[in-house]
Amino acid sequence: MCAINGFNFSNRDLVQKMNLANRHRGPDASAVFSEDGISLGHNRLSIIDLSEKAAQPMKSFDEREIIVFNGEIYNFKELKDELSEFYPFRSDSDTEVILAAFRKWGADCVRKFNGIFAFAIWDRTKREIFLARDHIGVKPLYYYFDPSISSGQAAKFIFSSEIKSILEHPIPRRLNLEAFSHYLRVLYVPEPLTMFEGIYKFPQASRGFYKDGKLKIEKYWDIQPGSYLPISKTDMEEELRNKIEQAVGAQLVSDRPLGLYLSGGIDSSVILSHMSKMRDGIDTFSVGFELKEKEQKEKFNADFELAKKTALFFGSNHNEVLIYPAEVFEFLEKAVWHMDEPISNPTAVAMLKLSEFSKKKVDVVLAGDGGDELFGGYERYRLSRLMNIFQKLPRFFRSATVLNSKMRKLNTPLGIERFILFMFQKDAILNRVVSGQFFNPDISKLFFEKRYFDVSAGGGPACGREEQLMNIDRQTWLVDFALMLGDKMSMANGVEARVPFLDKNLAEFAARIPLKFKVGFFNTKKILKSAYRGRIPDFLLNQPKRGWFSPGAKWLRMDEIRDKAKEALSANYYSETRHLFNWSELRQVFDKHLSGREYNLTILWAIVTFQIWAKKYNISL
Repeated sequence: MCAINGFNFSNRDLVQKMNLANRHRGPDASAVFSEDGISLGHNRLSIIDLSEKAAQPMKSFDEREIIVFNGEIYNFKELKDELSEFYPFRSDSDTEVILAAFRKWGADCVRKFNGIFAFAIWDRTKREIFLARDHIGVKPLYYYFDPSISSGQAAKFIFSSEIKSILEHPIPRRLNLEAFSHYLRVLYVPEPLTMFEGIYKFPQASRGFYKDGKLKIEKYWDIQPGSYLPISKTDMEEELRNKIEQAVGAQLVSDRPLGLYLSGGIDSSVILSHMSKMRDGIDTFSVGFELKEKEQKEKFNADFELAKKTALFFGSNHNEVLIYPAEVFEFLEKAVWHMDEPISNPTAVAMLKLSEFSKKKVDVVLAGDGGDELFGGYERYRLSRLMNIFQKLPRFFRSATVLNSKMRKLNTPLGIERFILFMFQKDAILNRVVSGQFFNPDISKLFFEKRYFDVSAGGGPACGREEQLMNIDRQTWLVDFALMLGDKMSMANGVEARVPFLDKNLAEFAARIPLKFKVGFFNTKKILKSAYRGRIPDFLLNQPKRGWFSPGAKWLRMDEIRDKAKEALSANYYSETRHLFNWSELRQVFDKHLSGREYNLTILWAIVTFQIWAKKYNISL
């Protein structure tokens, strides 16, 4: 894991500044390459092949191509065996395998890789920059592209693992108002947008070509709807265990200390069950919250306690850290800076402290991300199934229930309306606290509908299927919210986070498991639970689905946090954002939350996060 930086002209000093801005991602070494038409920078977190031979930017054996690479190629040894007669390798790194694969297969090399990656290759012969991002979108990649040519200046193309490095260039830090509306709706900024005008997310499973002032980006992979697995449930469970075991085994390859984020849930416990068979003395890490009994200490630390029991069951070296109210706001401000753009989730505070704590013992951690999206773990998938069944009932039964507001929601049709029901923040609160001239209430519906539901416009492959929500979550929420936050909070402290459930082969296999084996009318993640019954502790299998949540609502009422949040929720906090919000209404929303009359954590945390970000990054309207 590392950081990559680059642009399409020669300037060693500028690319070194970019390196300095995201040095936390690669604290072990930093280097640059620059010549006419290209500047490349790299910060290295040494994980595989710690020698200087694996240093980057790396040149091919004949110096025709130069690469900067962030991530891991898990099948690099197999690819190296295939390429060894074709390419004279000089290192044991996966980076050089990418160079060899690019030389042999060109842009199609990305189809060969199974890993997490974002990389750029400068082809000296073609004078072309080739970029790619991994299949699922685990590793971030951003770019700025100004195609205009004026006053003798050529088009400008800049890319980086983090936005803050792109901002080392003289680029206006202007708020993207469309992204702002999306953020308020879904609590993150969906790809390809960022909160900065002119800066974009490079899409997952995509490759790009920059040459002569022109940029082309194309998709190279997706999970296509196909036939379900023609095997029995028992065989399916066995194959599922084999796929997970293979993914975990591949991701244990490391020349540096490795551990596991153990959440107390099923997914990370499944990973630990395989790790414990492959390695001794595994370090597991969990984070909890220092609370008083009256603050529902047991509720918010339920998973923390389960993780302790699970670690004891498997005999891992368990490490625990607590986050205290007095340090929450300090960690929040650090977290927002590392995010690059606001992602509203109070657990970011705990994630950042967890990675800081883990770095003392390991450089690599495995985590359970992706299990919910692949195997139907979220409650909204179960509710969606109930809706589909309910809507098949005779009209009489459905019409008889419309007087009940909760039952009325069961009539929500599959598609954009159901996505909105589950994922959007509601009009009532947004219209109340956000200034109408800066918030477009319809733009997010149009954005998601066109990209993921409109078949004629190339909408998502799951259209018309019950798995629709799961597939769209995999392309949106998972990438731009969960994985982005996980990457930024771990790499803030130079910790590489790997996610076995999002192994490309496992993801493709999971897509072929029929929905009935994933989500039932009364339970979720059915096949994962049944496949591991007797292999993970029984006390995990009957736990209610909690998700990983923090006591954010209670934090806002605590003396250590309330006053700082109140300051951020005022017109005087940052002059550039004073016209974005209805401050008197926002104050009422805050006061009612403080008194316990209303639960307003979601909107309050979103605006506090946004305000901290806008001020730290000197945003203008």
